[in-house]
Amino acid sequence: MIKKFFILFLFVSFGVATMAQKKRDFTITIADPSNVLDVETKSHLTFAFNVLYPGFASADGYRTKRDVMLEVANNETETIKAKAGEIKVNSEWIKGKSLKKINAEFKEALTKSWSFYSTKKSRGYRLTFISKDPLLDPIVRQNLIDTYFEIYPTLVKKFNPKSTHDVLFVVDTAYKAVAEASGNRILFSANYLKAHPTDIDVVTHETMHIVQGYGYSAGPVWLTEGIADYVRYQYGVDNVGSKWSLPAYNTKQSYKNSYRITARFFAWLEQNVKSGLVASLDQQLRAHQYTEQSWVNLTGKNIDQLWDDYGKNPDKVNLKYSDKKSK
Repeated sequence: MIKKFFILFLFVSFGVATMAQKKRDFTITIADPSNVLDVETKSHLTFAFNVLYPGFASADGYRTKRDVMLEVANNETETIKAKAGEIKVNSEWIKGKSLKKINAEFKEALTKSWSFYSTKKSRGYRLTFISKDPLLDPIVRQNLIDTYFEIYPTLVKKFNPKSTHDVLFVVDTAYKAVAEASGNRILFSANYLKAHPTDIDVVTHETMHIVQGYGYSAGPVWLTEGIADYVRYQYGVDNVGSKWSLPAYNTKQSYKNSYRITARFFAWLEQNVKSGLVASLDQQLRAHQYTEQSWVNLTGKNIDQLWDDYGKNPDKVNLKYSDKKSK
């Protein structure tokens, strides 16, 4: 049974704000050919949908359906049955029900497809964890949660004190990539977590994206992803345990390759050119002040010159990887 306090928190946090911004993106069609639902009941159902479903879709996971069909189906449910894109109602149960009771039952029905949820607070930070995978290893789940509370406050303090203290993790079986961050939500692939159960520092990379919060057109994607992987290298909890490392330089590479290749370049720059360079670039990107001239202003050379210097002596960098076993 999903506790009422959690449902209230979740749908207030993700539902009301989402409804205000995105209500027009969601549609409900009521299929009632026998016309057994009166006008007031249909109005209550539509209102409950507009308040609750956008928040559910935001928290639910990957590509939750926006166009929803509501049907009278007395033989399928005693009250309300709901999932992404589909709602069933029992016309006898709903007859004469108040909006408050309809809301409560609708909330309960929407979240039954989640196999696991939790909310935890620590040191002023909150994490809500939702898993749609009933086979998710509890140890993996706990490691992801622990990594959030260990690393995220550090990243907020170091890079962006204004970043949210309230984050949502969703493990989704339908999501096929590795992970992605959007707003304050991080979406994880259930399949990836099964295949890479020790990769807890995927949390470090993705929470850095939340901290970055650059918005649109702040800078090139390679720079954003390079910074996130550099932060994973620099602040990660257990990169050794994850079997994650920065690749050796070769002449076919480019700083625009992004991710680990760019991150290794940044590690070299931090040690050989300018300490604190990544933090300065991060600040400029967040303020939408970054340009190609930023490299010259910060280091005295443009990005291509810096890459050429790196290519002449790429091994002049001391790489140390986090290792939980050695702590």
